[in-house]
Amino acid sequence: MTKQAPLADGHPLLGSLRDLRDDTLGTYLRAHRSHGEVVRFAVGPPGLRASLYGVFSAEGVQRVLGTDAANFRKENNVYTEIRESVGNGLLTSQDAEYVRQRRMIQPLFTRSRVDAYAGIVHDEAADLAKRWESAPDGTVELSREMDVLTLRAVARILFGADIDTAAGIVGREFPVVGSSVLRRAVAPVRIPRGWPTPANRRTAAAQAELYRICDRIIARRLADADEDARDMITLLTRARDEDGSRLDPEAVRDQVLIFLLAGHETTATALTFALHLLARHPEAQERARAEVDLALDGRPAAAADLDRLPYLTRVFKEAMRLYPSVAIMGRRAVAEAEIDGYLIPAGADVYVSPYVTHRHPAYWQDPDAFDPDRFTPGAEAARPRYAWFPFGGGPRACIGQYFSMLEGVVGLATLLQRHRFTAVDTRVPLGLAMTLQAAGPVRVRLTGRGDRP
Repeated sequence: MTKQAPLADGHPLLGSLRDLRDDTLGTYLRAHRSHGEVVRFAVGPPGLRASLYGVFSAEGVQRVLGTDAANFRKENNVYTEIRESVGNGLLTSQDAEYVRQRRMIQPLFTRSRVDAYAGIVHDEAADLAKRWESAPDGTVELSREMDVLTLRAVARILFGADIDTAAGIVGREFPVVGSSVLRRAVAPVRIPRGWPTPANRRTAAAQAELYRICDRIIARRLADADEDARDMITLLTRARDEDGSRLDPEAVRDQVLIFLLAGHETTATALTFALHLLARHPEAQERARAEVDLALDGRPAAAADLDRLPYLTRVFKEAMRLYPSVAIMGRRAVAEAEIDGYLIPAGADVYVSPYVTHRHPAYWQDPDAFDPDRFTPGAEAARPRYAWFPFGGGPRACIGQYFSMLEGVVGLATLLQRHRFTAVDTRVPLGLAMTLQAAGPVRVRLTGRGDRP
């Protein structure tokens, strides 16, 4: 018999509103531990109260993202705000439009195409490692540095020769737009965007700057007959559907902004915490470095080296287990459903959380401990498919997941070739914006490699 999901503890008047606002991840984690695999959250005061459902088991996540994905759509407030802020690209589009976009863009993310980007990632990581040689006191703050690294790599892939102008604008304006998306998505009452509040004016100005730089570069590419150009904006302007139709300039801009959103902050978070974990676990760092030295012998890391770096790959996966960049994923139920024996009403907002499921004791022994060997082939095969899902899953799985793995492993290998890392900050508070982020400094002390140039 289908049951009503248990209600999370909350305030008599506000329910879980304050808890979710002040400590979203902790609130979900505690609710799972106290109430089980499906938990209902009452959010807001009477008269404005909404019910949210958290689904935390691997089997439940598979239902939401995989087998019953058609019933759980990207129609909640978060995706609405993303659409209105950065356009209706591959992350947010639905139905026939999503299928059309995916069909046109998939050829840009084939393995051979993505492998060609490894040189860009290596060059940016090597430049960063070189700059670190003059770091004051030999100390760097990882979250800021990884943000620069991934932004420059993604911007070079997207914008080509226009990287310096584009990266500066994106680095300045994207956080303004991202903060607005999150703030508006969780607000009980959303102020219309057209009202001239200070926050709305700041967001509108940032959005206009992002649109301006993208539109200018797209127009230049459309007028350029350079057949050898391989930056992604050029490839997007040339992409064709089965009927020969192309993306119009506005649709190209939507995809570019979504790729910046999905491909920049996410990998920056993963790299930040991978290096933080290695800096806190010297034995794992030395094991990873020995593997890099043996596999590469001092030469630049390339895409073909990923198979030669299995332990470093496991380090990166374990970092994404403990600190998944997209810590919460939301959907809205079209029709009533039953998950793990509990009723999910039609129209309900449903959230799955990699952060919680990645710590589920049924799938992970000593779940808070750092152990890259959780990701040996045998260990992965023994777990449910959705015990680990940092890239989502099902028909809406992230199209860029192979690029993220490539960028992460090549970036880590390049930095480990040149530096050793010792943690200065051993405990790092977490915060949520568009992605999971460090809410405090993530500093490491660097030691140069005497045996490498």
